[in-house]
Amino acid sequence: MSVPEWVGDLPTWIGAGGALGAAWFAYQTITSQRQQIREQQAFIADQSATLALERAELRAAAESRKWTQAQQVARVVRRHREPVGDQGAAYWQVVVNNATDAPIRDVQVRFGDAYVAAEVYEVKEQTLLSPHHIWQTQLGERWIVPVPLLGAGRVVQFHSQHLPGPAAHNNRPAVLFTDDNGIRWQLDFYGKLEEVQAGAS
Repeated sequence: MSVPEWVGDLPTWIGAGGALGAAWFAYQTITSQRQQIREQQAFIADQSATLALERAELRAAAESRKWTQAQQVARVVRRHREPVGDQGAAYWQVVVNNATDAPIRDVQVRFGDAYVAAEVYEVKEQTLLSPHHIWQTQLGERWIVPVPLLGAGRVVQFHSQHLPGPAAHNNRPAVLFTDDNGIRWQLDFYGKLEEVQAGAS
């Protein structure tokens, strides 16, 4: 009895089975590779998110450290009036206390946009005489303006020139200094501390 032609011979069936097996193996391989790619993409996304969070935390810590020294620099502002003529004159005294454990540099006091401190003295001792901010200050030697270096724990007192009363009132003091990391800061009359951008006056 003869075998029908459509049945084929044994080698053809073996070849067809091999091709089918190879196709199945290729399909399984591609499926497995796709799964691995999805897992790798998920892993990379998780790692990227973790790295982004770590970078944000490092930036926040660096920003906090940047402000640490500057926030410890204190100042006390006093305005004095002197009766001169009808209008009177006034001048500012600004005490700058480097209450940090590192020096600050190029310490200056500006009064508005038009004036800078006329004199600066080392403060040897300060005593608060009343709760109304009346101080007794013992001054030491006169220093140069601006102060090139104010060591840790050192205190100085800046004096403005004598100005007509309205001019003194309208030109309130701001302290400028450079911290130990080379960052320039301004501490204004109201206690607002901000970084001075490069190139700013």
